[in-house]
Amino acid sequence: MIKINFDIAPQTLVPKLENLFEYAGQKIWLIKKKWNPEKGTPVFTINGKYTSRGWTEWTQGFQFGCAILQHDATGEKRFLEYGRENTFKHMSPHVSHTGVHDHGFNNISTYGNLLRLMLEDQIQENEMEKSYYEMALKISGAVQAARWTQLPEGLGYIFSFNGPHSLFSDTIRSIRSLAISHQLGQVLMGEQDSKINLFERGLQHAETTARYNVYFGHGRDAYDLRGRVVHESIFNIKSGEYRCPSSQQGYSPFSTWTRGLAWILLGYPELLEYIETLEENEFQGIANEIYDGKAAVIKRFTEVAEAVADFYLKNTPVDGIPYWDTGAPGLGRLGNYLDNPADPFNEHEPVDSSAAAIAAQGLIRLGNFLIKLGQQNKGRKYFQAGLTVANQLFEAPYLSTDSNHQGLILHAVYHRPNGWDYIPPGKKVPCGESCMWGDFHAMELGIFLLRMAKGRPYYKFFL
Repeated sequence: MIKINFDIAPQTLVPKLENLFEYAGQKIWLIKKKWNPEKGTPVFTINGKYTSRGWTEWTQGFQFGCAILQHDATGEKRFLEYGRENTFKHMSPHVSHTGVHDHGFNNISTYGNLLRLMLEDQIQENEMEKSYYEMALKISGAVQAARWTQLPEGLGYIFSFNGPHSLFSDTIRSIRSLAISHQLGQVLMGEQDSKINLFERGLQHAETTARYNVYFGHGRDAYDLRGRVVHESIFNIKSGEYRCPSSQQGYSPFSTWTRGLAWILLGYPELLEYIETLEENEFQGIANEIYDGKAAVIKRFTEVAEAVADFYLKNTPVDGIPYWDTGAPGLGRLGNYLDNPADPFNEHEPVDSSAAAIAAQGLIRLGNFLIKLGQQNKGRKYFQAGLTVANQLFEAPYLSTDSNHQGLILHAVYHRPNGWDYIPPGKKVPCGESCMWGDFHAMELGIFLLRMAKGRPYYKFFL
């Protein structure tokens, strides 16, 4: 399990954070110079060069979002101009994209960050430009919310690109698009002009995910482990009945794909931070079948976040970098792998640094939230665990210092079952490569910590 470093603080990480953004700037500009937009969107590297993968264009917001975060960290205007120009030029199709569950990835990373920077006076205020960002975020949340499968008992979910039967764990972080759209005053208009509350729909999705994609070791889950996460849940769309667990990118439905767990681990604390700011009247008349007010929502989502966080702490090597799946068959050949630092160069199973980047932010946010609730000891445990992961992630062998390698964070895995990840000559498993979401979330983790260390405004997605 993770060996938590209780002596580290955001301030002590500043040299590593500044180093991170030094290399990040180099990588962003290298991709800009080398990438041909006609090839689609950069997704992951092969032999150090970003390539695309025709599945969905879910990483384009990360590509330009990295440049926007780089400006936030360094104040360099060329990165802001690059990110803003390409958001205007390339991102509008993602706002109205009805075929994916990725609005919270693509559009919050671009339009959302640009709006945040304007509200923080990092971009000169321009009412027309501000309205443009707000409109994009309003429509994105409503379009995301329309991708809906209704279930009995007041439940329902935003279905994945696999179809109406499919609920992905990934999507819990994407529902922030619904939250900010609601905050900006948007509703989804349905048949006969029915007005659908986007915040309510987000709560329904979050409860459905908690009920079926997260296991608690009791009741329905008595046979399973507390905090285990399944990548996908399958439903009968005619009756609304739950059918079975599944996995697209993990080893099996009965093991935990660690990036799926990481999305859950980040999504719920971030949602809790948003919910904590709302007035009680926001909860009146919505989701009545599953929740009774703000306190009940906070209690439930905190329960989910803590269960998943505890599973991550227990089932990750001492340095905080996980292997790609907790049930991957080659792990048994690694001996007592949880008692040692993760080995990205081993011959049996790959690690996934992108899962670490996502999970670290979730642990820190959960820790902050619990500390605010007065749960100091528990909160500090998660907070320090997140810092421990970040401390490892932002140095060798994970930080890419090779000026010819376009990736920022090494040893990420995309889709092991499909065989999409590059295996270097002489190796048996993927290693040494990067992915666009891993680089973005490492930079997001970096700006989150840098702001804390320097007393700048707390990094959040909502207004």
